[in-house]
Amino acid sequence: MLDFIFNAKSIAVIGASNRPGKIGFEIFRNIVEGGFQGKIYPINPKITELMGHTCYHTIKDVPDTVDLAVIVIPAPIVPEVLEQCGEKGVKGVIIISAGFSEVGNVELENKIVNIAKKYGIRIVGPNCAGIVNTHQNLFPTIEVRPPKGFIAFVSQSGALGGAILMKAKEEQFGISIFASYGNACDVNESDILEYLMEDENSKVVVIYIEAVKNGRRFIKTSRKLSLKKPLIGIKAGKTEAGTRAVASHTGSLAGQEKIYEAAFKQAGIISVEDFDEMFDVSKVLLHQPPAKGDKIAIITNSGGPAVMLTDACEAFGLKIRPTPEETKKKLSFLPPVCSLENPIDLVADASYERYRKTLETL
Repeated sequence: MLDFIFNAKSIAVIGASNRPGKIGFEIFRNIVEGGFQGKIYPINPKITELMGHTCYHTIKDVPDTVDLAVIVIPAPIVPEVLEQCGEKGVKGVIIISAGFSEVGNVELENKIVNIAKKYGIRIVGPNCAGIVNTHQNLFPTIEVRPPKGFIAFVSQSGALGGAILMKAKEEQFGISIFASYGNACDVNESDILEYLMEDENSKVVVIYIEAVKNGRRFIKTSRKLSLKKPLIGIKAGKTEAGTRAVASHTGSLAGQEKIYEAAFKQAGIISVEDFDEMFDVSKVLLHQPPAKGDKIAIITNSGGPAVMLTDACEAFGLKIRPTPEETKKKLSFLPPVCSLENPIDLVADASYERYRKTLETL
């Protein structure tokens, strides 16, 4: 489980800064101003106090236990600091710093992975934007703080994740958990989906992916999650040019579009094309969970739209079954001019009451 990351009780920010505009300053301010109720430890040997909190030279100097360390320092120094986190007993680390496999520095990334394995540390990142848990007032991120809600957003891209959080804040679109996992040297999309599966505050889950670490596990995990709550997916890197862009962005290899289309369908992921559609679909599914089956009844007051809707349903694999005889008997209150066969046509003069009684009968 990743509870020591998403539900941390104490946080150290390694590379915390007193200079506004610096990443170390913005993350620390987000944690403090976000109302985090646990203990907060800024780590910087050059300053003694930050926003009312005592600064420490290294994480090993912190007098108490630390659940989560957020690392915001140059990439070459990260291994040394990660060793210190391990010696301190830290179990969760978010590495915001870039400069690893996404720029070809695979050896350095492998080094931090080996250190993490040595101490049993779970790493989010590197090259990520951090995480958010609004229900815990937990905001160790470089992005804006979104309003509290019940939709989780998982993003391989920190910048796109940040754009989503900005839009969420502007539109008061409630977020439960946000996770930017970047290069995914350790914690990956499947790990986060497994955590969200059991998170009661995440009623709908959205994931933006450029590539997956383990396709078989991703499909299995997604399928399991989609049986419990709606899972919406946005896949980038569908074209050849897009695939090249993904490789230069996070050091990942994107698969062919048709492979992901099949995987999404097999995993029960609802595919959307852009973020506007994602917001719309998320809102709908939050208030109206997916149907338990694929059998559809259409009620209309015009034949033309009914035909178009029937075609649309069939195209998406939904079944327009004939109206059972028993149901037709129950609909006998309708005027003789109405068609009782599915789609059920209430004709042009259909009143509110006619629609209401028909819906209640079905």
